[in-house]
Amino acid sequence: MNNSIGQSFPRLDALDKVTGKALYSGDIVRPGMLHMKTLFAGRPHARVIRIDTSAAEALPGVVAIYTARDVPVNEYGLQKKDQPVLCGPSHLPAGTGVAGDVVRCEGDLVAAIVAETETIAAQARDLIKVEYADLPAVFDAAEAMKPAAPRIHPELGDSNVCVLDRIRKGDVQAAFARADVIIEGEYRTPYQEHAYLQPEAGLAYLDDQGRITVECAGQWTHADRDGIAHALGLPEEQVRIIYPAIGGAFGGREDLSVQIVLALAVMKLKHPVKIVWSRKESIIGHGKRHPMTIKTKWAATRDGKLLAAETTIIADAGAYMYTSNKVLGNCTITATGPYSIPNVKEDVYGVYTNNVPTAAFRGFGAPQALWMAEIQMDKLAEKLGLDPVEFRHRNALREGDTLNVGTPAPGRVSIVQCIEAAAQRGGWNKTPAGWALSKQENALPGHMKRGRGFACGFKNVGFSFGYQENSWARVELHGKTAIEQVVVWHAGAEVGQGTHTVMAQFAAQTLGVPFGKVTVITSDSATMGNPGSASASRLTFMAGNAIKGAAEAALAKWQTEERPAVAEYTYLAPKTTPFDRETGYSTPNLSYAYVAQAAEIEVDLETGFIKVLRLVSADDVGQAINPMLVQGQIEGAVVQAEGYALTENFITQNGHILTDQLSTYLIPTVLDIPDAVESVIIEVAEPNGPFGARGLGELPFLPVAPAIAAALHDATGVWFSEFPLTPERVLRGLGKI
Repeated sequence: MNNSIGQSFPRLDALDKVTGKALYSGDIVRPGMLHMKTLFAGRPHARVIRIDTSAAEALPGVVAIYTARDVPVNEYGLQKKDQPVLCGPSHLPAGTGVAGDVVRCEGDLVAAIVAETETIAAQARDLIKVEYADLPAVFDAAEAMKPAAPRIHPELGDSNVCVLDRIRKGDVQAAFARADVIIEGEYRTPYQEHAYLQPEAGLAYLDDQGRITVECAGQWTHADRDGIAHALGLPEEQVRIIYPAIGGAFGGREDLSVQIVLALAVMKLKHPVKIVWSRKESIIGHGKRHPMTIKTKWAATRDGKLLAAETTIIADAGAYMYTSNKVLGNCTITATGPYSIPNVKEDVYGVYTNNVPTAAFRGFGAPQALWMAEIQMDKLAEKLGLDPVEFRHRNALREGDTLNVGTPAPGRVSIVQCIEAAAQRGGWNKTPAGWALSKQENALPGHMKRGRGFACGFKNVGFSFGYQENSWARVELHGKTAIEQVVVWHAGAEVGQGTHTVMAQFAAQTLGVPFGKVTVITSDSATMGNPGSASASRLTFMAGNAIKGAAEAALAKWQTEERPAVAEYTYLAPKTTPFDRETGYSTPNLSYAYVAQAAEIEVDLETGFIKVLRLVSADDVGQAINPMLVQGQIEGAVVQAEGYALTENFITQNGHILTDQLSTYLIPTVLDIPDAVESVIIEVAEPNGPFGARGLGELPFLPVAPAIAAALHDATGVWFSEFPLTPERVLRGLGKI
């Protein structure tokens, strides 16, 4: 029996990527292809009165210019079709679909220009004249909730509130009345830009069967296909999506960007068309992590048991829904942390504004909720005179404990194991009285201080709230007397996480063949069934179960002498249920994963600069299919979250993005990352996971910011309620400026 699970096989795409052989969307060319540029609105709220393209059309080399009148069904959106493909006067009857003549954010597209060269397309774009009538705008989510606020989508109702989730568990007021300790707080979390290294780019053309084919980075082939087909009024089978190499995603490619306008041009011209956005266009043109304002009150008994939590969260959804409803559902669930709290009241609002739309981003609402929850835990521990690890250990979810939605977490609950592992590695000792931080001697200059902090988190694996999770795979077995080659077909996206390598490991393990005999063919909507998205930490879990099922079915055919043996399988995950509208009662997820982290930092009291010296991350992955890939995911997530916590200061003003370059929006470089990231892999098998695996991709991101904030408090005695913890913010918090 060849054992492929638990082995650190090299990534299938490694050689091509390091040698430059792998082609990304921007690398692909076709003979005679045309080039596209897009015109952004550049203003937050306005009605498009007139678009004059005459000067642009007269420019030699311009082939076509498309506006809203050219889009058959001028609307799209992953959760709600509330966004025009192109904003402007429309051919559609008044009152049909989304109001396409209204610009709602500066990143709205007004025109798409196709020319013989990229330079000509850019020149033509600058010659287009657009007449706008500016409309009243609103840029603060709390202000947008007020009755007199300008309406972003009056066609959708008389409110800018687009999401409202409630939790009502137990009797919060009675619990506060008998509490020994109550901590109140107000917290803010910022935007975050995905900053994937490959900006939006794509090439579209007609394939040999006449299908509009779009080669472009994304996270879900079939959802991209469906969105394009809807906007263009085409049958789904007339649209084909192929993913080449993808240079990062982190949730930012769940929503469409250039795909529809590329497909529109090919539908009209029957000719290949290519587009590559600049970094500035990318930052303006795709969604961001939701900024949130969180007001909360938590209560505990003097012996260190949590009693109640009452929380109101207001999230800025920006101009369009994107995935705000799902992000905020996850935020609602994680707002009490991985702890047992018998009495909970939550109200979570998503609000339309004229800011950049907010979207899926690694962690999907949990980092914002856990920023609040973990600092609340630290403040309660401090007031009770308890070590923060001991306080968490006493209140951590155990098997059978109910979540804030009133039902127990499915699967194995492993947060206790994560806490213990992270604490032991991070410098806490188990004593007869409980967990306690070990002493550390710091021979540092007087202006330098060191501190240690601890934080926890948990997150769903897979889609939620009643969606029937599923994933398709096909497996082929080739050979005469023995299996000589295995071919796996699966459309799941490889966005840098190594999932295609793990797919091969699942097939090899199920069939008992060497890893090297497996070939994986991926990411083509025309030749493969629906894989589901590369998001929600779901792809290892879902694709693994699908491939395992297909491999078992193919092996059964092989054993009856069917050669080649071919089988398809669609995995259907355990069912979930949506929130009860009034109480939140539900079984919203099919699985969760758990994490605990310890951070050690050094802060310069003269400059406010924070250096992360060490971060220990204990993550329960259920079963590490490829341990080296697990370690890579942990290290990558920690570095990305460190940027969120310390350096990535995304600034907007009246709907305009001011930090629209990587020279002003500062992601961590190799000189900024922690001196050490220590990965502690916990393996508590998930009953429904393939070979026990849980999802991992988002997990290590979740507690990094509050762990660093706790370490900063340990060093300075000051609590910070918002971040990023830039030097200026730190100095201001310390009273130095």
